[in-house]
Amino acid sequence: MDTDLTQIKAAARKAGFARRKEAHAARTIEADHHLAQLLSGTQGRVIAGYMPIRTEINPLRVMTELAAANTIAVPVIQGAGRPLEFSRWSAGGALREGPFGAQVPQHDDFVVPDIVIVPLVAFDRNGGRLGYGGGFYDRTLERLRKAGPLKAYGFAYAAQEADALPLEPTDQPLDAIVTEKGILTFDTTPSAA
Repeated sequence: MDTDLTQIKAAARKAGFARRKEAHAARTIEADHHLAQLLSGTQGRVIAGYMPIRTEINPLRVMTELAAANTIAVPVIQGAGRPLEFSRWSAGGALREGPFGAQVPQHDDFVVPDIVIVPLVAFDRNGGRLGYGGGFYDRTLERLRKAGPLKAYGFAYAAQEADALPLEPTDQPLDAIVTEKGILTFDTTPSAA
């Protein structure tokens, strides 16, 4: 990646973090309702959520509700430059600290999700997502999409929306973005060439 794009992405991340921090202080329950609505009726699925860090919007209440009829998992970082793996999670289960301070299950029990709830720093109205810069979710979503049907839903505060994001061809689009203001859906079906 060239230096100009690196600097542009760094500036976009800084702005996204600032907007997220401000929205986090005024957290509302509406985002949880919209996420639960999007995932209502799912049964027997493997849904990957995440353990929130810093000012990330918290999906744990919805993950706990979904666990009654689905397998819930959380990401476990395997190392720099590698895709994430997802380990089974249950509310109240034993946890250990993983990389970057995110909690992960004490004992790995990896599963392959068919729905992934994705944290983010910023998003746009085209389904674009800007993460922390490690590429973990981009590599993971690309790998999972090659293996079979997958839905990736961003979960964020509405304030994290940006007019445009500095995206690259390797950046994976989201199928929907859920905020306290509602659900934005996108068509991520590859077009025939």
